[in-house]
Formats: sequence, C-alpha cells, structure tokens
Amino acid sequence: MTTVTFRGATRVYPGSDRPAVDGLDLEIGDGEFVVLVGPSGCGKSTSLRMLAGLEEVNSGRIFIGDRDVTDLAPADRDIAMVFQNYALYPHMTVAENMGFALKMQKVAKPDRDQRVMEAATLLGLEDYLGRKPKALSGGQRQRVAMGRAIVRHPKVFLMDEPLSNLDAKLRVTTRTQIAELQQRLGVTTVYVTHDQVEAMTMGDRVAVMKDGILQQADSPLALYDRPANVFVAGFIGSPAMNLIPGEVAEGGVRVGDHLIDVPREVLARAGGEVAVTVGFRPEAARLSSTETGILLNVETAEELGADSYIYGTLAGSAAGGGGSRIVVRLASRRPPQRGAQVRLQVQPADIHLFSAHTTQRIS
Repeated sequence: MTTVTFRGATRVYPGSDRPAVDGLDLEIGDGEFVVLVGPSGCGKSTSLRMLAGLEEVNSGRIFIGDRDVTDLAPADRDIAMVFQNYALYPHMTVAENMGFALKMQKVAKPDRDQRVMEAATLLGLEDYLGRKPKALSGGQRQRVAMGRAIVRHPKVFLMDEPLSNLDAKLRVTTRTQIAELQQRLGVTTVYVTHDQVEAMTMGDRVAVMKDGILQQADSPLALYDRPANVFVAGFIGSPAMNLIPGEVAEGGVRVGDHLIDVPREVLARAGGEVAVTVGFRPEAARLSSTETGILLNVETAEELGADSYIYGTLAGSAAGGGGSRIVVRLASRRPPQRGAQVRLQVQPADIHLFSAHTTQRIS
C-alpha cells in the first residue's frame, strides 16, 4: 500500500520573505491520481519537487507509505518523475533511454529488455525502440519519458507539467492516454499542471493552490459545485464562474435592482455582513421572459453552433458593481446582439455566496 502524506510541509527559498509552500497538509491514497493545480508561482511544482527530494523541506514531514522520506536522497524514495522537457538522452535509442535507469541499477539485461518491451507495448512504442529521440514527434517523446518511468516499477509517479510542450490537439489525446494508463497500472500519481481543464479531466482529486497555500482538495465535481472560496470558484471552470458584488437584504441578496431569493439559514451564515460576493456558472443563467432578473449590458456574442456565449457587464448595481464582467452560456443559435440590454434569471439553487471580507464560502 503506497500512500503519500504531506504534514505541514514548508519550503522557504533563501532570500525570500514568504514560503513558496506554506504548511502543506495533504493525504494521497493508494493508487490515487491527484492533480496539483494553480497559477504560476503558487507552489505546486515546489511541492512536487519536495516529494521527489529535489527541494529541501524547511519544516514539516513527507511520508511515502509509512516511511518518512523527508531527509532521504531522491534515489532512495522509490519514485519516478516525468518532466516537462522529456529529459531524454539524444545519443541513445528509445529502448536505451527507457532502460537506462535499470542499467544503472545493474538489472540483468534479459530482465531489462523484458520490462522495456512490456512498457513499449503498453505505450504503443514497439516500432520505435530503435529510433533516436530526434526522429520522434513530441507526443512520442513524451510516451518514451513515460515508459522510462514505468519500467522502474516505482511506488509513486510524479509528473511535472508533462503536456505543456505539446500542441492543443495532442494534449487532449495524450492526457486521456495518461489517465487510462494510470488506471491500468494503479500506481499512486501526483501530477502538476497550470491548466484547470487538464486537472478536472484527469484527477481523482484536484488540489488547488494559491501563494503556497492549499485552498481546497476535492473531487473535480465537488470543486465545481462547491468551491471553498472566491479563488477556487474563479479558477475552476471554463469559462470561469461569474463573481459579482451583492448586498444582503430582507429576503435575499440584492444585485443591482434585482433581489435574489436566498434562504434565511444561508443569510444567517453571513454573520451580519452586508457585502457579499454572488457567484453563478455561465450555464446556470437563462434569459428572463419577464422584467425581473439581473440586468446585463451585452458587449459581444459568440455563436458556436450548438450553443452560444454572450459577454457583458452588470448594469445599474447599487452595490457598486457596475462594470462587473459576466459571461452566459445559452442553448440558442440566436443570442442577443451587442448593445442589447437583457435580464438574467438564475435559480436560487445555482447561486453561490461568498463573504466579501474573508472570501470564504457562505452557501
């Protein structure tokens, strides 16, 4: 059973006035695929490198299974890492690249060849074993890097933005292959990306980081449906959740001249705060057939065939939110045109409320 545990793991770079990773607490289950995601500089790659032993842990501990690996050398951790730039030896063939780590471990050649062939078959690389990396496409090189990790039979796979050098179409194909491969192998995997779509489609769980601090770790759907704070709400989802200012009022929350019905028990959690942030997903809004709803000034429309998006700004907000950007997904091929003014209805069950002061979730 191979689990990974971060217990208060902290990394402070020399000369920095704040930690790159600040007290990370995270439990990763046996065979689980966990994705660390966040904007550049959030600490996700540093967390992965701490687990790999490539970065010092200034405080806290890291465990692989029941073993404390905090102070162990990378070679003693029984992990395999796949890097962004593939890190293949240009003078070696695909087979030699995949088997190099086993050669260094003095694994017998027949056993080495067998493990390389097993990995090549798994990855569809049997016909490329005699080629050099320069004769391969980007996707093929990435599969060679994966194969080099697989042949070692590690306890944990670590992947640091392995798809970032691929074109958009190939990224979609390869991320599906990686997810399927991980499920077949059942190896505990920690994967780093800045692409939230990649994170949502690949991970059993997704850990969202910001400024070195873990914001929320949950299943992709839980992150989408119940974001813990404004940052997670705005980061997860494409297009992102609409986040606009509102005011707590009698019977609900007022946005502009529209009162959104919100249950009393939810409003009670606001703790007396008047200012709140109202969130709703682009697909949760529909055009109102009456004169009630959130007033939107339409600035542009995108027609995508099966559906369309309209982009605009919040109009006439008493909460000082005039100009707040809003995007709405419509199941219509005839969206309102630029310059139109429309009203939006959002079901109360689809409304998310956040404290304007703490940014934490209320509803």
